Amino acid sequence: MTDLLRTIKHCWPWLLHVFPDGGYAGDKLKGRLKKVGKWTLEIIKRTDKAKGFELLPRRWVVERTFAWLGRSRRLAKDWEKSIASAEAWIMIAHIRIITKRLARYCYR
Repeated sequence: MTDLLRTIKHCWPWLLHVFPDGGYAGDKLKGRLKKVGKWTLEIIKRTDKAKGFELLPRRWVVERTFAWLGRSRRLAKDWEKSIASAEAWIMIAHIRIITKRLARYCYR
């Protein structure tokens, strides 16, 4: 995990705030984040009283992005044999989403 955090810090040095879900609560993630750099950590937890669906702060961003990517037929299942190929198809899906949005504003 430390290698992943270093890669994230290298690619996106402006990223300072991390929003993990309740499964990452504890000292293990905090310790690893401290080794890599200065991060602010905000654990997003669901309350024990909640029944059914509950909108959690910042969690909807992740779920929305997964829904957008899920519309790409190629990403509906894990067909890729390499991580590089999977990353490339995710990038292609994002490019497709962005160009569709930009095209909407060109014809107004």
